[in-house]
Amino acid sequence: MQMNKLIVVYGTKPQEMVRPALDRLRVKESLSPTARIGIKPNLVVEKPSSSGATTSPELVEAIIVYLQEVGCRDISILESSAIGHSTQRAFKACGYEALAARYGVKLLDLKHDEVQTVRARELDVRVAAKALGFDYFINVPVLKAHCQTQVTCALKNLKGCLPDDEKRRFHRLGLHRPIALLNMVVRSSLVVVDAFCGDLTFEEGGNPVQMNRIFVTYDPVLADAYAAELLGYEPRSIAYIRLAEELGVGSADLTRAEIIELNVGERHLASPPVSPLALELGRWVEERAACSICYGNLLHALARLKENGSLAALPGKIKIGQGFRGEVGSGVGVGSCTAGLKHNLPGCPPRTREVALFLESLTRIRSEKRSKT
Repeated sequence: MQMNKLIVVYGTKPQEMVRPALDRLRVKESLSPTARIGIKPNLVVEKPSSSGATTSPELVEAIIVYLQEVGCRDISILESSAIGHSTQRAFKACGYEALAARYGVKLLDLKHDEVQTVRARELDVRVAAKALGFDYFINVPVLKAHCQTQVTCALKNLKGCLPDDEKRRFHRLGLHRPIALLNMVVRSSLVVVDAFCGDLTFEEGGNPVQMNRIFVTYDPVLADAYAAELLGYEPRSIAYIRLAEELGVGSADLTRAEIIELNVGERHLASPPVSPLALELGRWVEERAACSICYGNLLHALARLKENGSLAALPGKIKIGQGFRGEVGSGVGVGSCTAGLKHNLPGCPPRTREVALFLESLTRIRSEKRSKT
């Protein structure tokens, strides 16, 4: 098993994306037909995946199809939705009730499960007992930002294995270290990240941006490090990622990871932004036939500039898209299609973290010029 390998697959059709990713990781070799398999999506609220809040049922369906073709039959989907929200309503609203009926898999509402106390270093953690009873645990989070921890992905998704009172205690304890410790006792066998529609700022959705990809790895820390970069953050600046690495859960070192991209030529034109924040950020973009992957990365980078207060210092609109190929002149462009512009960040697509750093450098240059005058 190669813990340092991460497979990225671009596209919009989960059934065509999951199989090549899992085959690249040789997942079949680690599966037994008699294994008890748990699939943990993120169903934090009763909203469809198009909101940017919850895991796509089509992605989980593709995983189930793969497992059943291998001969696995004991499959459960488990979740405990956020405090104040009903898991049963989330199962229905998010499409999982119909999915479970179609494939004969079990739905486990962990809010009503017995609780087992397990020791993680200095912390006793109360976990839903059924979450501890699987031979193979597949963590299927959504790539999205979070109002308290900046990023939520694989590591934080396991908070949905806790009873509500324990979730409250995690918040009182500061979230980050408890999340890292939780991943020592509830172990992810495989991580499949839904990055089709990531939310810009909030774990309950509302500002989704199409990113049209999934990524798969055995290492939840590596998954979250890659997720952090996609959202424009330095991975170890997210405390729970750094702490999980220090506790030996996995590695956040992307420079030593083997990152394999599949379907790189799978490009879909960006859809016009519709959410309030995406519309606001879109005013800083001059887009001509941009791919959704590149455009999504740019919007997430602009969201990070808005957070740190440097958005207004941009020198003007950021150009992006195939319509700028061959154009030479002044201006700022992101991606290889804008290579002829005076200020350009190459890449197809450039990573969000790279875009954010590039744009921040331009805001500093502009501020320095202003101060000299």
